[in-house]
Amino acid sequence: MNILKKFTSRKFWAGMAGIIAPILVLIKMPENEAATVTALITACGTLIAYIFAEASIDAVNKEKDGKDDFE
Repeated sequence: MNILKKFTSRKFWAGMAGIIAPILVLIKMPENEAATVTALITACGTLIAYIFAEASIDAVNKEKDGKDDFE
């Protein structure tokens, strides 16, 4: 299992939000705070997935071109 690949999955982040939200409700966190935490997890997950996807695309393009973007 490649853990790095999991962090790029939107399904993983949706699952994390889906697990954490009910736990926050269970420990009686106010609904607005639980929603804020869930939104933060989802937003961070989206950003992380985007960064890794772009890095992967850049790596493939670099191999194909044979040069750096900074040259």
